[in-house]
Amino acid sequence: MKAIISPSLLSANVCNYLADFKVFNEKGIKVVHIDIMDGHYVPNISIGLGQVASLRNLTQAEFDVHLMVTNPDEFIEDLVEAGANSITIHSEVATHLYKSIYYLKSFGIKAGVALNPATPISCLEHVYSLLDRVLVMSVEPGFGGQGFIPFTVEKIKQLNDVKTKNKYNFTIQVDGGINLDNIEDVIKAGARDIVIGSSLFKENLSNNIDLFNQRIININNTP
Repeated sequence: MKAIISPSLLSANVCNYLADFKVFNEKGIKVVHIDIMDGHYVPNISIGLGQVASLRNLTQAEFDVHLMVTNPDEFIEDLVEAGANSITIHSEVATHLYKSIYYLKSFGIKAGVALNPATPISCLEHVYSLLDRVLVMSVEPGFGGQGFIPFTVEKIKQLNDVKTKNKYNFTIQVDGGINLDNIEDVIKAGARDIVIGSSLFKENLSNNIDLFNQRIININNTP
């Protein structure tokens, strides 16, 4: 799988959603990353179910919802109705992770699990085969604009080794502090779904998408 960029709406200006989604469609963005926060698991609060349903009308792109909440199972059904195609929950709050993953997949959507920077990949040992995505957080969850945590590159490598050795099908996603300077590191480590927020939405969104896509092409062409 070739690496793709997934714009993170957490860094977008809510007043510009209509224009931003027009750019997504023009640039062929395949996945839009939507963070939902409850003010408990993380101190921030982001968009809600109604907004997700409204945004669904603006694009055919996959809605990849990242739940940063203490009770993820309670959101699933309503999010699917609102238009979510993929939902990622945090391993740290999923008391019964196996059960929660099966519940997700019962709706016919993609299931993902997120790992905070200090959470080891070993916690997923018995559920890898069930997953469509594993999200490696390269910042602490909750706020955009944070600096990339360098040791997460090695974590992505470890996860990619497990995936390759066992021929698992999940996609490795990375989220947090990604910019033009470190995107090569995470792609070469094995990440293929690159969530980008602040670096993408600053100044000119359209130009920034072109810059990141060209960077990915250059990385793929580097021996």
